[in-house]
Amino acid sequence: MKVTVVGAGGNVGSTVSMAIAQRDFAKEVVMVDIVQEKNGDKIYPSKGRALDQWESSPIHQFDTHLTGTVEYEATKDSDVCVITAGVPRRPGMSRDDLLETNANIVRTVTENLIEHSPNTILIIVSNPLDVMAQVAYETSGLDSNRVMGMAGILDTARYRSFLAEELDVSPKDIQALLLGGHGDTMVPLPRFTTIAGMPVTQFIDDDKLEEIVERTKGGGGELVNLMGTSAWYAPGAAAAQMVEAIMLDQNRIFPCAAYLTGEYGQKDLFLGVPVKLGNGGIKEIIEVDLNEEEQQLLDTSADHVHSVLSDFRKLMSS
Repeated sequence: MKVTVVGAGGNVGSTVSMAIAQRDFAKEVVMVDIVQEKNGDKIYPSKGRALDQWESSPIHQFDTHLTGTVEYEATKDSDVCVITAGVPRRPGMSRDDLLETNANIVRTVTENLIEHSPNTILIIVSNPLDVMAQVAYETSGLDSNRVMGMAGILDTARYRSFLAEELDVSPKDIQALLLGGHGDTMVPLPRFTTIAGMPVTQFIDDDKLEEIVERTKGGGGELVNLMGTSAWYAPGAAAAQMVEAIMLDQNRIFPCAAYLTGEYGQKDLFLGVPVKLGNGGIKEIIEVDLNEEEQQLLDTSADHVHSVLSDFRKLMSS
């Protein structure tokens, strides 16, 4: 079992690599990034981080070998490739501000990966995530079940962690569902939120729950404002969880950005929906019955993704 992480010299990519290694299900994780310069000298972040992580293997007790490289030849025959490469968000930036720069990066990365691993599965983490998944899908030529975006797992994790903190319960006992694009138009669904199988509404009043929903929608921006850059621990762990579900054929049900062909009344775009992940990637897109208000919110989120996708196509044609 071989996994490649592109952008692994950065915080998100290196966190993905470390989380996979610590789970100890893969034979090798290949960490790819570009050569950089610091004070006039060339540095190799992916090689350095791979070595640092491998040196922790006796402590964390894992056998997964980590290889740092700047060459895509080392990624040959990867079962799963995670793309985290791109420019991170800075204060005052939206995910959509990153559109043109990151689209060019994701396209080039995808071409290189497919050249050496034509049957791989792609997990996209780069922002704006839903459109970057579309870029990777159209560039790769892979079937849509083999291309997906990491978003819903991260967003639901934030939502669940906020609830756990507010209610003083274990986050392990909270289950939740969230749909839509990765951004301010995401659609948390309190109706599907439970604590140890019980409706969350038994534990919290509507106003406080709505505050947590709104905090979840702006969760990425909150961290950018606190740290001056995008988050990495939770996004990295979320991507690693997807890789594990696929490579171990776990049939886990997660919210992920998947290519829709009519599900939820949407088509020809990537949008966050519940899917079953296992061998081969997305085994099934699961449709849940939404009420009128929930469907309207999802349609609004999809309209936003369509708008960003339209902007992307205009940029590429100009």
